[in-house]
Amino acid sequence: MNSDCVFCSLLRDEGAADWIWRGQGASALLPLEDGRLAPGHTLVIADQHAVGVQDVSPAALTQVILLVQQVSVALRDAFGARGVNVLNASGPDSDQSVDHLHFHVVPRWAADGLDTWPGGRSGHRLGTQWPAELRRAVTARQL
Repeated sequence: MNSDCVFCSLLRDEGAADWIWRGQGASALLPLEDGRLAPGHTLVIADQHAVGVQDVSPAALTQVILLVQQVSVALRDAFGARGVNVLNASGPDSDQSVDHLHFHVVPRWAADGLDTWPGGRSGHRLGTQWPAELRRAVTARQL
């Protein structure tokens, strides 16, 4: 755990958190009230400190994703949410608010007024061979 990380502090029971689930490898809590996008909005965090999906072990990421699914099903069962948005920002250029792996699980209902898809497009450009470069990089990183 990281001594400067707010989520690590909460996992050490240093501070108040509204825990939904404390597990082995991943935990779920409610975000601060002013940060909730919808009733039931839940954060799923890795119990081990890692900044993002690029840094976490496959085993730890598996535990986090399994809890994301568990929370998603619970939101459907408890509140009738027929959809969820699973949101993650990983790394310094992603607008990640807390440098600790976490996913926002946001319940969705018909005509709820939320629009979670980005409205614009990146201005960053890559060369024309980027699909082949990505294929090579993914192949090189096979688990």
